[in-house]
Amino acid sequence: MYKALLFDLDGTLLPMDIDAFTKAYFHGVTRKFAHLRPDKLIGDILHGTASMVKSCDRNSTNREVFWADFAARVGSSAGALEPMFDEFYDREFASLKQATGANPPVRPLMENLFRKGFRVAIATNPIFPERAIRERLRWLEIDDLPYDLVTTYETMHFCKPNPDYYTEVLELLEVAPGECLMIGNDVEEDLSAGNLGIRTFLVDDCLLNPKNLPIQADYRGSFADLAAYLGDLCVPANSVPD
Repeated sequence: MYKALLFDLDGTLLPMDIDAFTKAYFHGVTRKFAHLRPDKLIGDILHGTASMVKSCDRNSTNREVFWADFAARVGSSAGALEPMFDEFYDREFASLKQATGANPPVRPLMENLFRKGFRVAIATNPIFPERAIRERLRWLEIDDLPYDLVTTYETMHFCKPNPDYYTEVLELLEVAPGECLMIGNDVEEDLSAGNLGIRTFLVDDCLLNPKNLPIQADYRGSFADLAAYLGDLCVPANSVPD
């Protein structure tokens, strides 16, 4: 049975229309950096993000990859921009909560999994800094739980759907592929975990499949279906619940 449960965040735990959220995000960023050309800034951010997704450099974190690419595009001002981005995530990012939905069952579900003794990871695509990911967990009122891992761009070296992302997660959690369940809503990014032998649960309330890929998941259903499935799981071996 599973020892570790890997949860995607956006569209899985946190209901959202990714297009609406992205639009609200870039609106907030361009307002924060009003002294820069909005179209160029957005393009530079997207290019830096694409560089993270494509990176196979085990010696560079996603943060390092992003800022190397971004600095090359914006020039000498890059050093001054990172503190401004940090300030944006600390102060303005919280307003983006209005572009997401509520999910009241998530707190009791997660608490129950911890009580049972499962290792729980927030396996969100690590293209954001930790402060932005923790803020989104705060919207769900689950930011204070003792996760074994939260994947952020400061600590991870790969992104979904790169299989090396999942290999790194397994190494950090010290578990085998067959001891894990990856739970997500993105057919390409989340179900790619199955290529390593990790079982997958596709949550289809906010399903993402822009490439119309064939769906090959071990389990599929709504978040309510997921909660029922996880509620029936046995306590993992070699663990003692609180």
